Amino acid sequence: MSVISRYRWRFSIRMTLTFSALILALVFTLSAGTLAYAASLTQISSDPFTNATSNHKTEVEPGTFAFGNTIVSAFQQGRFFDGGGSDIGFATSINGGQTWVHGSLPSTTVNSTPPGPYARASDASVAFDAKHNVWIISYLGIVNPSGPVDVDVSRSTNGGLTWSAPVVVNNDGQFNDKNWTTCDDTAKSKFYGNCYTEFDDNSKLNLFQMSTSTDGGLTWGAAQTNPANTCVIGGQPVVQPNGTVIVPIDDCLETSILSITSTDGGKTWSNPVTAAQLLNDGHPGNIRSPDLISAEIDNSGRVYVVWTDCRTEDFCNTGNNDLLLITSTDGINWSSPARIPTSSVGCTSASCVDILIPGLAVDRNTSGSTAHLAVVYYTFPTIFCNATGTASTPACQLNVGFLDSINGGASWSSPVQLAGPMTLTWLPLTTQGFMVADYLSTAIVPGGDHANPVFEVASAPTMGKTCSNINTGAPGRNCNQATFTSLQALVGGANAATSVPATNLAQPKPTSSRKTAY
Repeated sequence: MSVISRYRWRFSIRMTLTFSALILALVFTLSAGTLAYAASLTQISSDPFTNATSNHKTEVEPGTFAFGNTIVSAFQQGRFFDGGGSDIGFATSINGGQTWVHGSLPSTTVNSTPPGPYARASDASVAFDAKHNVWIISYLGIVNPSGPVDVDVSRSTNGGLTWSAPVVVNNDGQFNDKNWTTCDDTAKSKFYGNCYTEFDDNSKLNLFQMSTSTDGGLTWGAAQTNPANTCVIGGQPVVQPNGTVIVPIDDCLETSILSITSTDGGKTWSNPVTAAQLLNDGHPGNIRSPDLISAEIDNSGRVYVVWTDCRTEDFCNTGNNDLLLITSTDGINWSSPARIPTSSVGCTSASCVDILIPGLAVDRNTSGSTAHLAVVYYTFPTIFCNATGTASTPACQLNVGFLDSINGGASWSSPVQLAGPMTLTWLPLTTQGFMVADYLSTAIVPGGDHANPVFEVASAPTMGKTCSNINTGAPGRNCNQATFTSLQALVGGANAATSVPATNLAQPKPTSSRKTAY
């Protein structure tokens, strides 16, 4: 496997996969909302399955974690129209993202080698338990698309190179959804070695659920909720050095960001506090994009949360969204939002940039005013488009963007384009739209000088013009959507984040429907 350039201003000639059609000579102009192009891409996995019931070759929704020099990413392979994938794939680097090995989890689904008990699998997240020296991939085991849906983990005791059969976290016969796992990796914490898996029970009004393991994921305790029986989706728990668990999470209508905590090793969980209002003006082209948060933590225990929000765009009257950041040192008191400068504010016929699906990384060896942050995200250069294009409206073009901060989010580098443009019909179609991911993630090797954003890139199908049948949702055989990374130097920049006052705006597109997102 070839080694790629470590710096985004250098162009790699030998790449694992050449994207000559994607490499454009773009000049960054922040006021115009365009992105400088970073051409060094490495493909780290591809869908190996051929079952006739899902789209191939497709991979979606990577979750990623770094510890030491090891990075593990996990994602769905062979996406189904109505939920889940043929299996969960993984890609592992033991040298800080320079080279990768990849495969699929064993004994998980009927498509796995050897076969497993589930019809499908979905919603992969990655954690590392330092006390027990175990890597953990958590995911949903889908018995049937309409339920039940279990929560499972697979374990690796050899650095993420091979993985166990599923270990059940929860198989109560309910429709469980949107799991995320984290571990307490601070040796001085009195709960060192605890791992926590959050999920919601869609069968019980998206009930907040948390299960704890104290033995490296071999066994899991009964799921606990909080006194308020909070209705939630898409939590990403993190653990402070003192052992306090903080769970930033959407309410189940995706109208606010909540925070739930535990100070007793997961025995009990608090009622939620509101961290921020969540406002989203939707996205063009029928792209699937629930407004889920991305959360990380620094060495001091400060928690960082990013999401897409429209309040800075003429009070949600323009149709596009920006990227916002909040922080907290205790999970109870949260900062006012700050706008991350991915583009200029404003929406005109010439420039109307829309941001969606962010994935945050924080270097856990840094903190406070010198904390290193990195964000990968998808972006539309303009919202004046649709999925297929018409005589009067162009087809939407989807790009991948990236930027970083080396001063705790006070200012940011100029955004760069990592991939694109992608036509939306190249993506697999789902019941909620064309899909690259419900969430993304980025990894920073602790103390490292670069980030590894992990994301999906679609190319034109090998035959025809669409991945799926866009009229019926029937799966395609000629899709070409795979998982990529790009080594991005952490350089920071002078583009200041701007404070955003807290608001109580009405939702631009109100809904009374609880969300489900597998």
